[in-house]
Amino acid sequence: MEELVIRDADVVDGSGGPSYRADVVIDHGRIVSIVQEAAAAGCQRPKARRELDAEGLVLSPGFIDMHAHSDLALLRDPDHSAKAAQGVTLEVLGQDGLSYAPVDDRTLEEVRRAITGWNGYGDDIDIDWRSVGEYLDRLDRGIAVNAAYLVPQGTVRALVVGWQDREAMPRELDRMRQLVAEGLEQGAVGMSSGLTYTPGMYAKDAELTELCRVVASYDGYYCPHHRSYGAGALEAYEEMVALTREAGCALHLAHATMNFGVNEGRAPQLLALLDEALDGGADISLDTYPYTPGCTTLVAMLPSWASEGGPEAVLGRLADEETAARVRHHMEVIGADGCHGVPIEWDTIEISGVSDPALADFVGRTVQESADLRGEEPWVTARRLLLEDRLGPTILQHVGHEENVRTIMRHRVHTGGSDGILRGGKPHPRAYGTFPRYLGRYVRELGVLSLEECVAHLTSRPAARLRLPDRGLVREGYKADLVLFDPATVAAGSTFDNPRVLPTGIPYVLVDGRFVIEEGRRTDVLAGRAVRRTE
Repeated sequence: MEELVIRDADVVDGSGGPSYRADVVIDHGRIVSIVQEAAAAGCQRPKARRELDAEGLVLSPGFIDMHAHSDLALLRDPDHSAKAAQGVTLEVLGQDGLSYAPVDDRTLEEVRRAITGWNGYGDDIDIDWRSVGEYLDRLDRGIAVNAAYLVPQGTVRALVVGWQDREAMPRELDRMRQLVAEGLEQGAVGMSSGLTYTPGMYAKDAELTELCRVVASYDGYYCPHHRSYGAGALEAYEEMVALTREAGCALHLAHATMNFGVNEGRAPQLLALLDEALDGGADISLDTYPYTPGCTTLVAMLPSWASEGGPEAVLGRLADEETAARVRHHMEVIGADGCHGVPIEWDTIEISGVSDPALADFVGRTVQESADLRGEEPWVTARRLLLEDRLGPTILQHVGHEENVRTIMRHRVHTGGSDGILRGGKPHPRAYGTFPRYLGRYVRELGVLSLEECVAHLTSRPAARLRLPDRGLVREGYKADLVLFDPATVAAGSTFDNPRVLPTGIPYVLVDGRFVIEEGRRTDVLAGRAVRRTE
């Protein structure tokens, strides 16, 4: 007898088609049969060792977070309710060109320091891997939800070229090609870049194109955080489209926003650009989160020249009065490339987390507010934080536009990604609320998307981008990564004031046919594994 039957569920199967009522039978981690109500009339209904009454609940595929920063969090916190409770059954890691494989001992230390704001320093974790394959093997020991990985181009460049702003020599480019190929052979699904983060931003288009040719040869995809989301955003999107078309590589645009005052109301121009490329045969997708503010690290706001050489070099420049004054001028007057070419507005920069508990009073306030309390200029406050917290502060950047958010999420190649940073005293609520917020606010309350459309955006579309043949749909033979939610009550519990509140209306989540959320509570099940490109 099979293990589980989910009885009388309203199945929204991820295809975008209409829902239907059915009994869904699960055994050995897969969906073994689906008996629709009409077919069941007058027939004996399926039985299993356990029956779950799903009356009033929607059954859908598990949600796929196309942009996650849980690279260490999955190992640090086996509970991982921040994502499991949202119905996320698969996260894509290795984002924005910086993560923890492939590395050597030197690069690992540099990367840990550079992205402390994303994942913490990581000294509470035994980082016993160096290659992509070894990292995926570590995930296979058991994690809360499944995870896929992108080879981080910035980490590859740091390993081969270092943190200097210069072109790669031919032998260095060959070595980078080799590392990307090895990562893909070991199971990565593609490659990411962070082109406003060092050292990835130092790569010219020709270098990126050559690496994308390697990605294309493995049927992977390129996921860039491109060179600007502010001034020059449209040109930066166009650059990525042209680059990947030249390389013959699929493109997935990370957190595809149109932020800052210069881009208010300009989302239709972005979508027109993408539609033209799609109609011409380009393979493009994108992800967004359903919020207006962004989230990153404070050090990311600096001009690229100030970040050359790695974290210790940055701290040295900030400590030097003359150089720090130059940094300030670029940020406040010229518009640093780290701040997307827009002069920084300190009243939009909210400190969301610090590494040093002694600096906790800064968390939850904008830089401008903290400066006013101290009777000093905002740059003085920001510089103090960067130096005393050793580049650790994370920030919320309140620069988005709601109409742009809604316009982009309606697009035919849109998927969902939280871009969730889980550390810090007041993290962005998207880390805990992205997927229920789509279902609650943008489906039920605002009607921006129908329920069937939204579920497709969060399930089958990302599964197709990841080339996963047995995920993203409720189908016989598919993996039993599933979510049961109440469409009348599902909602994000997290807010900007209380960001770590779990969602409501998602009582059951299954990974590999096993309950990781049951009756609204996290179980002790660690059913997640690495999802490799070759699967």
